[in-house]
Amino acid sequence: MNIQDIPSLTIGSVTFPSSIVASILAAIILLPFILLVLSAIGGARRRAAMMEEALRRDEAAELRLAELLKAQAEMQGRLATMAEVFGSRQAELNQSISQRLDGMTHRLGTTITEQTKSTHDNLRSLQERLAVIDAAQNNIQSLAKDVVGLQAILSNKQTRGAFGQSRMETIVADGLPMGAYEFQSTLSNGSRPDCTIRMPNASPPLVVDAKFPLEAWNAIRDTENPDHKKVAQQQFRRDMDVHVRDISEKYLITGETQDMAFLFVPSESIFAEIHENFEDIVQKAHKRRVVIVSPSLLMLSIQVIQAVLKDQRMREQAHLIQGEVVRLMEDLSRLDDRTRKLQSHFLAAQKDVEQILTSSDKITKRGQKIEAMEFQQASDDGSHRPVDHRNGTLKLRVVDED
Repeated sequence: MNIQDIPSLTIGSVTFPSSIVASILAAIILLPFILLVLSAIGGARRRAAMMEEALRRDEAAELRLAELLKAQAEMQGRLATMAEVFGSRQAELNQSISQRLDGMTHRLGTTITEQTKSTHDNLRSLQERLAVIDAAQNNIQSLAKDVVGLQAILSNKQTRGAFGQSRMETIVADGLPMGAYEFQSTLSNGSRPDCTIRMPNASPPLVVDAKFPLEAWNAIRDTENPDHKKVAQQQFRRDMDVHVRDISEKYLITGETQDMAFLFVPSESIFAEIHENFEDIVQKAHKRRVVIVSPSLLMLSIQVIQAVLKDQRMREQAHLIQGEVVRLMEDLSRLDDRTRKLQSHFLAAQKDVEQILTSSDKITKRGQKIEAMEFQQASDDGSHRPVDHRNGTLKLRVVDED
């Protein structure tokens, strides 16, 4: 085919002549052959490189094998040397082990003897402790019997009510004086509360009820099934609601009792769980003016009432105290007057004593003057001679020292 036979190529506004088109076609035709030649040349080069790499690896392997053989020979020599050393060391070790075994046998015998003695001492001490444990176990058994008896009491509704009421009565009787409370008193509607506490200032008494629905509570504590527990909780709520309503309707009488009553729970743990898990019961009780109290809260309330009663009694005796103070001041005034009079008597007596002392001083001075006098005998001619004590006449001559 001639180049003139190849038509020109027009792409858009550019026209390629037939010679360029022929060159492009030739390049397209020769491209696979060129690629094939290039691939063959690259394969040959890769094979040559691989052969060179294999040769280098064989040389390295031969070098490593030679080094291994050399190291093996050295290792055999070292193993022989080590075998000799180990033989001598093993003999020394056997001898040392024999000596140490003998020493350990001796120490072990001594230790076993001491351990045996210590074991006997520990066994003797253990026997003593077991005797103490037996005594404690006997106490626990007696306590278990008491607990069984208490459980029997709590299982009976009447005895359980008596137990709760007895505890409430003990707290009230210990905290208040006689006459400040009354058990099982009868109200105007015929109901008999467990306890009524007289309030100060002629206020109506406070009612305390000691009954508690323990059957439903024990049902909650005894069951582990969630459905049964939920049913028991609902029953407990109903029983508490009925009991609170009865207290509110029977014991809250206007003008006769306080507008609030106490529901006594004889257990601190039950009181805590009611406030923690049954808040709706507490709120309903407050709305009905019934306060749920534990033994500690009842004791605290009793102490507050006792303090108020004591303050009232002191106020009632205030006028007597004032009268006694007035009489005391009168006695004090009389004592002051008498003390002042006694002081004047003391002053007068002191003055008299001072005068007596003055007179005594004068008498003392005159006595001293008398001691200083000279005794002489008067003669007939009027001259003075010394005194003749046998038959002479005594005449005094006072020497006036002043």
